[in-house]
Amino acid sequence: MSILSTEQIAHSFNDKWLFKELHFGLLKGDRVALVGINGTGKSTLLKILAEVFPPQSGKVVKERGIKIGYLPQEPDFTGLDTINDFIFSADNEQQQLIKEYEELLNSDPIDSKKLEYLTDQLTALDAWEYEYNIKTILNRLSISNFEQKIDSLSGGQKKRLSLAKLLIDEPDVYILDEPTNHLDIETIEWLEKLLTTGQKTVLLVSHDRYFLDSVCTEIRELDKGKLFTYKGNYAYFLEKKAEREYNDVLSADKARNLLTKELEWMRRQPKARGTKSKARIEAFYDLEEKSKGPRTQDKVKLSVKVSRQGSKILELDNISKGFENKGIIKNFSYTFKKGDRIGLAGKNGSGKSTFLNLITNQLTPDSGTIEVGETTKYGYYHQAGLQFNEGERVLDVVKNIADYIQMANGDTLTASQLLTLFLFPPEKQFGLISKLSGGEKKRLQLMRVLMANPNFLILDEPSNDLDIDTLNVLEEFLMNYPGVLVLVSHDRYLIDKLTEQLFIFDGEGQVTIYNGNYADYKYEEELRLKEEKLASKTQKEKESIQEVKKEEKKTLSYKEQKEYESLENEIQELEQLIANKTIELNLMTDHTALSELSKEIENLQKSLENKSERWLELGELI
Repeated sequence: MSILSTEQIAHSFNDKWLFKELHFGLLKGDRVALVGINGTGKSTLLKILAEVFPPQSGKVVKERGIKIGYLPQEPDFTGLDTINDFIFSADNEQQQLIKEYEELLNSDPIDSKKLEYLTDQLTALDAWEYEYNIKTILNRLSISNFEQKIDSLSGGQKKRLSLAKLLIDEPDVYILDEPTNHLDIETIEWLEKLLTTGQKTVLLVSHDRYFLDSVCTEIRELDKGKLFTYKGNYAYFLEKKAEREYNDVLSADKARNLLTKELEWMRRQPKARGTKSKARIEAFYDLEEKSKGPRTQDKVKLSVKVSRQGSKILELDNISKGFENKGIIKNFSYTFKKGDRIGLAGKNGSGKSTFLNLITNQLTPDSGTIEVGETTKYGYYHQAGLQFNEGERVLDVVKNIADYIQMANGDTLTASQLLTLFLFPPEKQFGLISKLSGGEKKRLQLMRVLMANPNFLILDEPSNDLDIDTLNVLEEFLMNYPGVLVLVSHDRYLIDKLTEQLFIFDGEGQVTIYNGNYADYKYEEELRLKEEKLASKTQKEKESIQEVKKEEKKTLSYKEQKEYESLENEIQELEQLIANKTIELNLMTDHTALSELSKEIENLQKSLENKSERWLELGELI
């Protein structure tokens, strides 16, 4: 039985129906990805299921008492002042106690009586593990200053804060809209494990194909207002979708043949004749719609001309940069070559954006030199996006750069034709920027960067807010891009497909050059960690054995203790006996008796050596 579902919901946007009479249900433990091209209504459906707003018709049905956690693309913090105000819910007793406890620990001096009281309360509510989980989540998402004003946070920080709150609250249903945006790769891999641990119910929209493969067990495609369900991961979905589209084409061909016959029948009927079959007329119009077949999606054809590139492109010689006495990049050198395809990897805040700003002369290094070749022409796609005039028309934004552009094959395209290639139909071109979705604005920004014909292309998180179909086309273009490519992305699929070398930032100033893509690096890193773990385990086992031996040595049995004590007396007696026998030997003149006494003394010496050795051995144990 569904714990969250819809009943014949319908919703429209800008006078266009996104879907009608749609049914969508989630069972406990489902992990579902919702996919589809931009504008099909994915985010709208998530908001309806999360009860952000109601559908225009139909309703949402949920199990009584169920708690839904919703992560929007752009979180709203209206009425909240600090991170503390948002993270710790006023109606959650455990969270409020943890909040008081954390605030008390940061106070000076600490009220010992209050600390004792809060410690007892947290123990009584069994909240210590919960407090540990909260800290783990906040640390993972780089949230540490709870008194920081929310207004001072960047868009990425706000998204991470919203995700942290949702994970802390542990809802019954996780509804996530692009959860991997603004996360570094290590945090995405941590989130994958968290969402797949336990029987969590998850519904998400994401462009990250590796993330979809790791988390989801079912894919639902929203296409032209209809849902198509595929049991399996994203790779399975691609295979089955291709089969469906092939069958749709075959069905359309059959429908067209039948439509020809039905059209003849329709034309033969007298217009005034009232006995014409109403059911057959309705079937004719249904057949006409089927004969159109699956509409071929427009594709972004990115084949812009690349400016000529000289032998000297970009040279970095021992560059260093730091902020507030912290070194971000230390003594890094590299000479860029034609055809370089470089991915930047590292945690958020490790220096990737600083590096991009250095090589594009937006920042000056503290030491070292940066020399840019005379023919080097940058195209910089910023993570933050371009600032558009919301009251300006889309077409005017492009015309402000150029009225036309020359493509790689020599064709000349007008601004309007170029916009059409970027999936902006005429009605969109003459519309206002304010009417565009986040993904459409990103696509417009990408177009503006590429139409400048750069030969050194820098893409900072290009996959954010772009649908997978647009990403596939972008990837196809970038695979054949002849200039230098520098890519920053949390999308591991994109990094693996497009880069051949990594600059790995450790956050302490060290930048390591790795020849290979992220999958190669991750494999070698995991292998190295396993070897280190095995070596550490072997060393610990050796140390453990030595400790056991030492422990064994430290304790004598009762019998050994008695033996040790008796040996002391026996050794003294033997030494005295040997001394006496030696004196006796020196006074003796009988050769036969002398020989016998010498053998006796020799035997006594051997016995003394054996007893002395045993006495020393037992002494070491003590």
